[in-house]
Amino acid sequence: MDEYRILAPCGMLGYGFPKASFQKGMEQRPDAIVVDAGSTDAGPHKLGAGTAIVSKQACKKDLELMITAGAASGIPVIIGSAGGSGARIHVEWTQSIVMEIVKEHQLSDLNIAVIWADIPHEVVKASLAAGKCEPLNLTVKPLTEERLEETSRIVAQMGHEPIVKALKAGADIIICGRAYDPSPFAAAAIHNGFDTALAYHLGKILECAALCADPGTTKDCMLGILKKDSFIVKPLNDKRKCTTISVAAHTFYEKDHPYLLHGPGSILDLEQCEFKELGDGSVEVSGSRIHETPVYKIKLEGAMKTAYRTIVVAGVRDPLLISKIEEVEKLVKQQVHEYYDDIPVNAYQINFINYGFNGVMGQLEPTPIPGHEVGIVIEVVADTQELADTICSSVRSTFLHYGYEGRKSTAGNLAFPFAPSDISFGAVYEFSIYHLMEVRDALEMFTCEFIQGGSK
Repeated sequence: MDEYRILAPCGMLGYGFPKASFQKGMEQRPDAIVVDAGSTDAGPHKLGAGTAIVSKQACKKDLELMITAGAASGIPVIIGSAGGSGARIHVEWTQSIVMEIVKEHQLSDLNIAVIWADIPHEVVKASLAAGKCEPLNLTVKPLTEERLEETSRIVAQMGHEPIVKALKAGADIIICGRAYDPSPFAAAAIHNGFDTALAYHLGKILECAALCADPGTTKDCMLGILKKDSFIVKPLNDKRKCTTISVAAHTFYEKDHPYLLHGPGSILDLEQCEFKELGDGSVEVSGSRIHETPVYKIKLEGAMKTAYRTIVVAGVRDPLLISKIEEVEKLVKQQVHEYYDDIPVNAYQINFINYGFNGVMGQLEPTPIPGHEVGIVIEVVADTQELADTICSSVRSTFLHYGYEGRKSTAGNLAFPFAPSDISFGAVYEFSIYHLMEVRDALEMFTCEFIQGGSK
């Protein structure tokens, strides 16, 4: 095989993509359809709560096109980090959608594999005790036995090896639990004998689909063509093109080092990469290298419930109030604390987010120049939902009628776009586990199971 073609429909399963782009991609005769379905970009809530990033309707709409096209062409369909976080509950949710599509289109002859990425609590506990589990960075809180017990579920990011094993066993559809984002793309190519470094670099780009194009988006298709010494990324929509700058920029995003990218058991080295425009809107990339690490480590992700949240969205247009907004908020917070002096202050938090002032960067905002109006999000985080609701209601009503110095009108300080104004958000989660764990080999923690056809 001189080249290997991978069709990436979109940057996140369920985000959607133009059917015309997908059909154009299928006309290029791809050897695999691969899509990433997960991310920690939105924080730990989806993992902790066991909910999906996208709706069932959105997920099924994308999968139906992918699975029917893959079956008709006899090529594998691989889903990475199923359901968003890749835990058992997310994988089973995705699995039910896949089986629904298979049944509706009478595709019972397909071999469907599931690769589980759930890690038992006792495994992590033993690894900690043995000194083989370490925080990913200095901001991660110490993993105590109590925090471990309170963690609802734990997953690990798989490398390409378990996916290659499933392909070798004859899988037509692979539903992966939590996976290192480039791994499903890399696995398809590596299984067919292509260079590991190029496969992972291409995977790094394709996992976001057309985000590397100009204009960039995660909601359009991209074709990756692996060769012996290079790969090509090619948009499948005439409205987009790839340039050396767009592809290079995407290559180097989301990394803590300019050209080194750490993954399970390896480090992708992009220092000597070269990018070449081919004149047809596509870009060829060469020079990718990869190094195996002395010890194989996998990234663990675990989430625990920490509190409950209630929010209010409001607006302020009084220039006098805007000029002293943080001062008034401090006084409002103080008054609420005084009113509820029977409740320990550490049982809840009151936060104000001022959009149009410093709502995005907070205290790091270098130019807090307010406009003629400011949007305010009042957030209360508390030990229980009832307490969060109670405190938030008091903060809102106190702020609404607070008599700050210089105020003339008593009609109210806040404008509310929604009724009811107070929104009970529900449980709040944090990453209790964001660690690297040593394992004996790449397959140790990941079990492959065929739920239809194939062999275990």
